[in-house]
Amino acid sequence: MTENTDLTGKILIAMPEMGDPRFANAVVFLCAHSAEGTMGLIINKPTQELRMRDLLEQLEIAPGIEMRNLPVHFGGPVEHGRGFVLHDGDYHSAISSLDVNGAFAMTATLDILEDLAEGRGPAHAILALGYAGWGPGQLEEEIAQNGWLTCEADTDLVFDTPDADKWETALGRLGVSALMLSSDAGRA
Repeated sequence: MTENTDLTGKILIAMPEMGDPRFANAVVFLCAHSAEGTMGLIINKPTQELRMRDLLEQLEIAPGIEMRNLPVHFGGPVEHGRGFVLHDGDYHSAISSLDVNGAFAMTATLDILEDLAEGRGPAHAILALGYAGWGPGQLEEEIAQNGWLTCEADTDLVFDTPDADKWETALGRLGVSALMLSSDAGRA
């Protein structure tokens, strides 16, 4: 990987050697990657105790009849009290959405939750609290040390694959079997 490779809109797949347990078997969608750093959302770790209805109640947003009660994901260890919505590129917030690429966008303003509560929001969405962040060059170093694999993102993998299957499915897209990976592998 070269210094100029833009990973925006790509998927990171945590390798078994990942030292941080918060990233064990994590699949991370990269919302932004530049010389200034990287920001992504873990897309396969739903919280067990929190759903969209709970979040709306805390924010005093009334759920509508058409609301889908989506799970809330652990998006990463940075600013875990801040919410983000990764969604399809067809929806754009009236206030502010970050266009990742044509297929994906990310919104962190309350209006998307209001739209989701009324059934007007994006067709595909992942709600997340917190994000994964890396300083300049940090992610590139972790990739060079075999902490992560990268693959292309598509809406099927991100939105339609069950959370419990995303890690193995992402590996499979690279032709890698999870059974072939071992955290005890030696180095030549």
